[in-house]
Amino acid sequence: MSNSLVNTRDQRFVLYEQIGIENLFEYEKYADYSKDMVDMVLTEAEKFALEEILPTYEIADKEDPAVFKDGKAYAPKCYHKPFKNYREAGWFCPMFPVELGGQGMPKVLANANGEMFGSANYSFMMYIGLTLGAAGLIMEYGTEELKNKYLYKMCEGLWGGTMCLTEPGAGSDVGASRTTAKLLPDGTYSITGTKCFISSGDHDLTENIIHPVLARIEGDPAGTKGISIFVVPKIRVNDDGSLGEPNDVITGNIEHKMGIKGSATATLNFGENGNCIGELLGDKQAGMKIMFKMMNEARLGTGMQGLAHSTAALEHAIAYAKERVQSRDMTSQSPEGAPIIKHPDIRRSLLWMKSHVEGMRSMNYWIGYCIDMSEVAETEEERVKWDGFVELITPVIKAYCSDKGVDICSLAMDVYGGYGYCQEYPIEQYMRDCKIAPIYEGTNAIQSLDLVFRKLGQRKGQNAMNLLIDIGATVEKCKAVEGLKASAGYMGEASAAFGDMLMQLGTWLKGGEFMAPLINTRPFLMIMGDVVIGWRLLDAAAIASEKLDALFKEAGADTPEAQRELGKNTADVAFYMGKVASAKYFAANVLTTVEARFKAIKLADKTPVEMLDESFTI
Repeated sequence: MSNSLVNTRDQRFVLYEQIGIENLFEYEKYADYSKDMVDMVLTEAEKFALEEILPTYEIADKEDPAVFKDGKAYAPKCYHKPFKNYREAGWFCPMFPVELGGQGMPKVLANANGEMFGSANYSFMMYIGLTLGAAGLIMEYGTEELKNKYLYKMCEGLWGGTMCLTEPGAGSDVGASRTTAKLLPDGTYSITGTKCFISSGDHDLTENIIHPVLARIEGDPAGTKGISIFVVPKIRVNDDGSLGEPNDVITGNIEHKMGIKGSATATLNFGENGNCIGELLGDKQAGMKIMFKMMNEARLGTGMQGLAHSTAALEHAIAYAKERVQSRDMTSQSPEGAPIIKHPDIRRSLLWMKSHVEGMRSMNYWIGYCIDMSEVAETEEERVKWDGFVELITPVIKAYCSDKGVDICSLAMDVYGGYGYCQEYPIEQYMRDCKIAPIYEGTNAIQSLDLVFRKLGQRKGQNAMNLLIDIGATVEKCKAVEGLKASAGYMGEASAAFGDMLMQLGTWLKGGEFMAPLINTRPFLMIMGDVVIGWRLLDAAAIASEKLDALFKEAGADTPEAQRELGKNTADVAFYMGKVASAKYFAANVLTTVEARFKAIKLADKTPVEMLDESFTI
């Protein structure tokens, strides 16, 4: 089932048939949920996305972007009504506890809704996502006073939120931050400094904006260890909860960007007039630890951004390929022009896109499920295993899905040909909007460093070992499935090559060889992403194969010809055949390259760092 944004049939397949979301309902935390409720939530999310959010997508990009005028920032005018309706419809903080206005929704279901909303207009959703991230920090680390002062209004969507890390001279190097905090007699702090590239940094969708700001208390150590975090409102809040005077948070400008033009990306000057007040959040010098909670959530959200733009690009490309008539079908004898979906190269492109989108969807939803399971785990061993998957895969989701999002949008543009490059169709906007995802929330180079130098070695490598064990179980299962034996073999070879590469990395690092890993962290992450995606696709194909066997038997379709004919007239058969095709294509065309790409890394070629700076250009 398609709606020009997301294949809702595949959403339900991943949730119900592959992951088994109903398992969560057996736990007290999610006892109020049921399959009927999940179906209702998904249906309503689709309706809201199509009717309320999607109409703003092109308008906010071409006619009504975020603007900065007379010292004030304004969100697109077309965002105000859907933002209000989103809040009033109860969508604002569904994962939060009921007492905060949420529904205690499982993360895996929230991810499915997020894909739908994000594919309709990710820029619009950024205002909400940043608010929830900031609110989450206050919920977990704030005192009761801070919660009463800020949290409830944020959860209602009456006040917005941001994440203030980046500075003009301290981008990825957060430890170089120059923003300072000076203790005042009343226990609050005077904040001074500049933060840039702040998504949703200033706008008029809410009456106040609450900024979590990283700053160094005067006298504290240099580097990340000396950084604390502060709650800094745009407008001060009185003891009775009413709004007071402005808090000396001055917007310098909002950026003129290539894409996501509906998102107000601001430069904020704190304490320009020496009158900016912040309140300490959590312990002193614990700023990075606290902010990492929001950063990791944002990184998972950015992976969802890659998926959201990819799925919309794919759905549009498929629809266009079915309608666009160009040249004759070279696989038939007909001289008539044919829809381009009949052309082999277009079919290959669409299947490449389809397999990656389905794999990314499954990976993103699975990590949501891992988060849910870690929260209901009944033993410490179970909790640690689920948390381990989240720790290990978070940088992969952020970097892999955002990089592939760019690739998929580019390939979708190729399917359209010259029309895809024109504003008449939405593909060029998807292409522009998705390009920021590999850059912000920690560049993909940073994600790969985090993966190789931190995440792979956690728990002495047990998290990675658990992943290999689960992949191995899927391989063994699929070896017994007729039609998947070859694919299982390719998956097994890729998994073995991945395990061997992990050992090579360990050998290098133990021996003091850091340059080879440093040069190759990003290629390694992308290959690991292929292995994880291949596993998710193969697992899905095993399920689909079993369903197909039952459907073929029921219909008496016992020959390949009869089965294909059944697929042309039966939606479920066509869907499951598509799931098998995605896995087989990915295994044959992507997984078969894994070993060779790891072999290239093992060569430890250091040409990039040995080459003279002067040799790059003369």
